[in-house]
Amino acid sequence: MKYGTLILHNGNELDPHTGALSIPIYQVSTYHQHDIDNFGKYDYSRSGNPTREALEKTLAALENGTRGFAFSSGMAATSSTLGILEQGDHVIATEDIYGGSYRILSRFFSKFGVETTFVDMTKLANIEEAIKPNTRALFLESPSNPLLKVTDIVGAVNIAKKHGLLSIIDNTFMSPYFQRPLDLGVDIVIHSATKFIGGHSDVIGGAVITKSEQLAAKIYFVQNGFGAVLGPQDSWLLLRGIKTLRARMELQQQAAQEIASWLKKQSWVDQVYYPGLPDHPGHEIIKEQASGYGAVLSFTTDTVERARTIMQNVKLWSVAVSLGGVESILSYPVKMSHASIPPREREKLGITDNLIRLSVGLEEAEDLINDLKGV
Repeated sequence: MKYGTLILHNGNELDPHTGALSIPIYQVSTYHQHDIDNFGKYDYSRSGNPTREALEKTLAALENGTRGFAFSSGMAATSSTLGILEQGDHVIATEDIYGGSYRILSRFFSKFGVETTFVDMTKLANIEEAIKPNTRALFLESPSNPLLKVTDIVGAVNIAKKHGLLSIIDNTFMSPYFQRPLDLGVDIVIHSATKFIGGHSDVIGGAVITKSEQLAAKIYFVQNGFGAVLGPQDSWLLLRGIKTLRARMELQQQAAQEIASWLKKQSWVDQVYYPGLPDHPGHEIIKEQASGYGAVLSFTTDTVERARTIMQNVKLWSVAVSLGGVESILSYPVKMSHASIPPREREKLGITDNLIRLSVGLEEAEDLINDLKGV
């Protein structure tokens, strides 16, 4: 079965009780037990819910994983995954990682004795050099947010296996449609399902998918213990969004490629960050490990004033936090996604005041380009 068909026919598309083509919203907190000595499959919705279960099985199928888990947000998914670590463990993470992930690692898990070193993972030697006796995990993001740096995932996984490390990747930018890291050897995949998986800017959610049952048991323990689960209505919204994943990703990528190519030709643009451009440093690597380049790109303008003028004048682009919706979103990383990173660190990473991130939606590329031009 081809992947586009798998999205719609993965064994979780029909209600097993009625044959309904949409899994019902089981808006319930608890379940009657007919035998007090032998509980049924469900007892309390924090521990399991039929709507959420259908979503979790779908997520596992899309990433070719063993089990999937749905959380109340992308950060709940990330935090719960990091929750399987122990006090004194050391993590090596991508340096220009999403600001929320940077914040939770550097300011929350650090309080519990989990140490993090942020490195440029485009150079695999940096990973090797950062490994310590207490290193337990690699936390990858490829392409990275917001500079779209591409990591050689297979190379990073080989290093992890060599040193007995856990490999974790945030796959939000690519979605499982374009990139399936578990097939490349990664142990755990994380998504902010709010983004491309949901696709309509109407739900907050997170996803974790594991390759092994052993890791699945650890993630479930944290999910059930912390209780940051996704509710049944939001689970249903994600199931509905997934049905159009193929169509959305193909069209949005096509427009992103066109916009990135146009930006490259503009005299007022200093740099365009999009792995679909042939001169992108990670272009050849991403061609090998993914089936596409995604629908997110970033660029820098010649002046901060021009960047601010663009944000003030656009009419079709929504100036907003987040990405991955059917509507095109223009974000300002220094004030939005990466505001939690100290200014000096942002500058060092290249996340500057003239950097704009674009999440391309389903509008016509020509109209979006004209909007950036102010036409």
